[in-house]
Formats: sequence, C-alpha cells, structure tokens
Amino acid sequence: MKLKITKCGLKKDEVYFRTDFGEGRGIWCGAPAEPDTERDVEFELSELLMRWVDILPVPASEFGIRLDGDKVIFTGVLENIEEDGTGFLRLGEGLVMFECLGEPMALGVFVEVQVRNVSIYPLNI
Repeated sequence: MKLKITKCGLKKDEVYFRTDFGEGRGIWCGAPAEPDTERDVEFELSELLMRWVDILPVPASEFGIRLDGDKVIFTGVLENIEEDGTGFLRLGEGLVMFECLGEPMALGVFVEVQVRNVSIYPLNI
C-alpha cells in the first residue's frame, strides 16, 4: 500500500501517515523517513485481537483508515480467518494480516479492526 508520511510523532520512530483510504499513526520500522516521504509499505498488527471486541462488523461499503483517540481503525473486508486465528483484512488491493481469538465471524463482510499498535514496514520494490 502507498502512504505519505505527514509528520513525526512523539514516540521513537512514530509517524503519522495518509493513504488513499485515510489517515493513521504507527511505528516506522525501516531507515529513517522524513515528512512528505511517499513509500510502498506493509502494515503489521502485532497485538492479539478479540473478535466481536476489537473486530466488529460495520455497515460500511468503503475501505478506510482513521484515528480514534489512541486507536487506529482499519475498515475493510474480512477475507479469511484460519484455524490458528490468523486473519486477513482486505484494504483495497492489499491485505493486512492479524492474529485473533473468539467466536466465529462471517467472512466477506466489512469490519472495523481497532488496534493501538501498528508497525509499518517499507517495501523494497
């Protein structure tokens, strides 16, 4: 996914970014990047998420990324949740992988995934 770094945060390596789907915040995991830098990246959601608590069905029909207090909220299509709890959220053409526990959820519907920690890895294409 393409993003543009808009500013640096207060935490070490924290950046704020803008994508075609909205704005968010995360920890930059690569060579230092300055504001106004555009990069192709991959998101990693490393915290263990709970279905029906951190992952909720929504009546949305558009992909999105937004900030809500200390959380980053990704809105996309829940593509799959494997038996081991590995989940995949479709955001446009890309997938965001996460780990989750809890009761089963319908696949192929829009959901919000709420996280506090987002790691951002630049892709070397």
